[in-house]
Amino acid sequence: MKKIRKSWQLLMISSLVLVTACSGTSNSGTSNNDVKKDETASTEVSASDAAFAKGKYDPPIEISTVIMPKKFVNGDTKENNVHDRWMLDKLGIKHKDTWYPAGADQYKQQLQLAIASGEKLPDFVFVPTDPILTNQLIDTGQFIAIDELFEKYANKTWKDHTINNPELWYPFTRDGKKYNLPILEYTDNDDTLLWLREDWMKKLNLAAPKTIADLEIVMDKFKNENPDGLAPKDVYPLAISLKNNTNTWMGGLDWLFGAYGTIEEQWNKDADGNLEYGSVNPGAKQALAKMQEWMDKGYIHPDSALWDEGKAAELWTKGNAGVLPGANWVPDWPAPDLLKTVKGADYKAYPVPAGPDGLIGTKWQNSGVNSSFMINKDAKNPEALILYYNYMLDNLANPTTGSEYEYGFAKGYDWDVVDGEPTSNKDKIPTYSNDFTFITGPARIPNLYMNTLVKIADGKKAETAYEKQIADFRKPQNWDAGKVVMSQIDVRKQNYFTGASTPTMISKWNLLRQSELETFNKIIYGKLPVDAFDEFVANWKSNGGEQITKEVNEWFKSVNTK
Repeated sequence: MKKIRKSWQLLMISSLVLVTACSGTSNSGTSNNDVKKDETASTEVSASDAAFAKGKYDPPIEISTVIMPKKFVNGDTKENNVHDRWMLDKLGIKHKDTWYPAGADQYKQQLQLAIASGEKLPDFVFVPTDPILTNQLIDTGQFIAIDELFEKYANKTWKDHTINNPELWYPFTRDGKKYNLPILEYTDNDDTLLWLREDWMKKLNLAAPKTIADLEIVMDKFKNENPDGLAPKDVYPLAISLKNNTNTWMGGLDWLFGAYGTIEEQWNKDADGNLEYGSVNPGAKQALAKMQEWMDKGYIHPDSALWDEGKAAELWTKGNAGVLPGANWVPDWPAPDLLKTVKGADYKAYPVPAGPDGLIGTKWQNSGVNSSFMINKDAKNPEALILYYNYMLDNLANPTTGSEYEYGFAKGYDWDVVDGEPTSNKDKIPTYSNDFTFITGPARIPNLYMNTLVKIADGKKAETAYEKQIADFRKPQNWDAGKVVMSQIDVRKQNYFTGASTPTMISKWNLLRQSELETFNKIIYGKLPVDAFDEFVANWKSNGGEQITKEVNEWFKSVNTK
């Protein structure tokens, strides 16, 4: 904004000099105008600084933004609800001309139509994780770079996370400038673990599998010496999905490829710091060879190529598999289905095993960001969203004991006093709702969740309101899983390409992915020899992969400005 005002001032000075030269008058009028403009700029900056110093706009300001549909209780409405009353009271901010789309898909359509028609967009535009959409919005010229505002006003929690994870800026960077404010998410919540049938492990007196070779012993025992008395033909120890992606959120194979030095279906850094596509790394061939071996031994169900993630999990919950690759939240779903279906079943999270050369790796596609916001160049208070989110991070993300948010956001909604005691148990609150119209969604400190799970798993007392909530609402298996995740924090591998499709990707990528999926499945099922991988790689490179790799690295260099 300072740059805009300065450019406008220079234009005015030049015009006035020309006018005074023609009229023969002095340039004293120019000085007066210049002083007035400087005073206006100073007043604007001071008003913003005053709001941050006080934590509130006084008098209140109006902003326009995007609010996704919510369920209202206690007589609340879109125009009058507990969140908006809170926002005005605490922050001196109120809505004007805010968008209320019917849902995420409708919002994206509405946004793209507005872009195409040149319609004026809100002050603060919500952007889902979509690099193509981000670039479309930058191209409109309606949004400002946020570098200076973020540096001046963002709080320590927000800034520290961006410093520790600079790659989160990559999707939002153009010509060295950053255009999106990142909204934070819990990190490592989707990191891969192996969930094993613990009752089988105990009955067979098996040790934790530390290597792929150890895991093979476990799977062989599960299949051929099944503790539940299942015939070998009815047991397929490893539950996986091969239908769409193997680097996925449940039943994935990232950990197996990681044991051979690569992570498939994503762009990893090579030894020289350049990006390479993990599925064409030589380690992928070794992983496929192991998969072919496991399929031949009956460790993998022959229908896995037809199964998505949920279907793969069913094999485990029905009691016909003993190993399910998944995240720390498996105790919430689908593990309860296992306990209902199989009497006496138990389960436990184990670290992912090492390969023959000691290599370990899993996917890590979450840099602690779940969405972002862009700031309209016409916004009268472009810093307002930062004031809002700072407050959320400072007060609601990890409320202190004794604070007004100790038990929840709003009394009578997500907490209340029942029988003289404060509670956030939804079964005890008739009007319970935690579906608030937070502009940014709930505030989350990226490393807080996992660190809290570890603390509780270590037997330490839950002290803060947040820790008590995690202790009450998460299962012990979940606590232990968090500890396992953090014990392998260094093995996760970042997907470094988070930009929009490159030119060659647009025309070639779908065919390349189809070829990859077909070739890999045929190798796994033994319909092609393992050496067919070499021909696949050669064809991948010649049919556009080599050019895509070049374009991906050009993009990487353009955004990697540290």
